[in-house]
Amino acid sequence: MNLTLRVIKACLLLSLVLFLGVSFWLTEEVYRPLGITPENKVLEIENGLNVRQIGDVLVAKKLVRSSLPFLVFYHFFAPRRPLQAGEYLLADDESTKSLMVKLLKGQVRLHPVVIREGMTAVEVAELFSFLGNRGEFLRAIQNPSLIEDLDSQAEDLEGYLFPETYYFPKKIRAEEAVKTITNQFRQVFEPAWRKRAAELGLSVRQVVILASLIEKETGLPEERPLVSAVFHNRLRLGMKLDCDPTVVYALEKNGLNVEKLRQADLKFPSPYNTYLHAGLPPGPICNPGRDSLRAALFPAPVSFLYFVSRGDGSHHFSSSYQEHLRAVARYQKNNLRRNKPAK
Repeated sequence: MNLTLRVIKACLLLSLVLFLGVSFWLTEEVYRPLGITPENKVLEIENGLNVRQIGDVLVAKKLVRSSLPFLVFYHFFAPRRPLQAGEYLLADDESTKSLMVKLLKGQVRLHPVVIREGMTAVEVAELFSFLGNRGEFLRAIQNPSLIEDLDSQAEDLEGYLFPETYYFPKKIRAEEAVKTITNQFRQVFEPAWRKRAAELGLSVRQVVILASLIEKETGLPEERPLVSAVFHNRLRLGMKLDCDPTVVYALEKNGLNVEKLRQADLKFPSPYNTYLHAGLPPGPICNPGRDSLRAALFPAPVSFLYFVSRGDGSHHFSSSYQEHLRAVARYQKNNLRRNKPAK
């Protein structure tokens, strides 16, 4: 009996020693910094890889000498929990433990996508080229179902890709990205703004179209309500808007490159050409930002009907055609002087 007890004690002691040894070894290994270099700082885990295959990737990337600690740590502390595929940016002091946490939580690398005010939908699609799904995004922006309740006439998402800085993982599904962007438009175009649009007798679509024209006409925040007033006043009087950016959009929509608008371009046959057609164009010509949307809803209380560029980014506004002609003559003359080559 004594012999049996001694054997049991010896086995227990050996087991304890082994357990402590393995625990010490595992602790050392999982907290040891990975072999991070500039070449392997970005780790990409493809879809469908199991834990053992991910361990092999770590070895191949020279992040670890052996995949054994990674596998043991996973099976001890996170059995049956899936590791997430994706692109991961590793910290300089990244360890096996911290990497495991990232893989379990899917803390993938996020890339900033900056949609600037006034970008067209096609230009926005170009921003997604580096994420690997420009083609998918082009198809996604042709589907207006995401904003159908706001704009039943929309044929695509032009005007509703709200300008903002977004953060997306690589290879994000285009539909998911577009939904995030159009949801941001919904948050900005709040119920109070929809009520204001109704008070003006405008639909959400008409406000967005008007805001897109304002966005393209001026980059100065203080001028947006004034430009809005000009367009509102012209629409009320039945005058054509004579908005140059609508002609540029019409030309580009037909695959024509526009470096400088010419007089002949103003006769380009398109429903978007506001020199030929009265009223708003059939759709937005870009994706307007918050300030232009607000300006479309709250025009300045002025009687202006015309504006002309001063040549420095600002505009001169006029209420009468005669005053406008004098302003045109004045600022065109100044612009000619400004642009005159030195002898």
